Amino acid sequence: MDTLSLLDDKLDVLLKSYQAKEMEIVRLRATIEGQNKAIQRLNKKVAAMDSNMVSVNMDSAGITEEEKENMNRQLDGVIAEIDKILITLND
Repeated sequence: MDTLSLLDDKLDVLLKSYQAKEMEIVRLRATIEGQNKAIQRLNKKVAAMDSNMVSVNMDSAGITEEEKENMNRQLDGVIAEIDKILITLND
């Protein structure tokens, strides 16, 4: 009987471990989904800024140097956010 009891205890430990892993997988999938949505949002933002930069380049005479620097800072910020999300995805 001791062997069956020991086997039952080990099985309980394994089942609890399995359930914990399943919950962790669900949590990680939700995190990845959220990060993918954030990446898509940021990619859209970059695309919009990129199209704005094309417009700016076509008519650069009407834009001050300060406005150009501001746009570059905004674009750098968006790219930095994307980089952070990609780094967290790789972890």
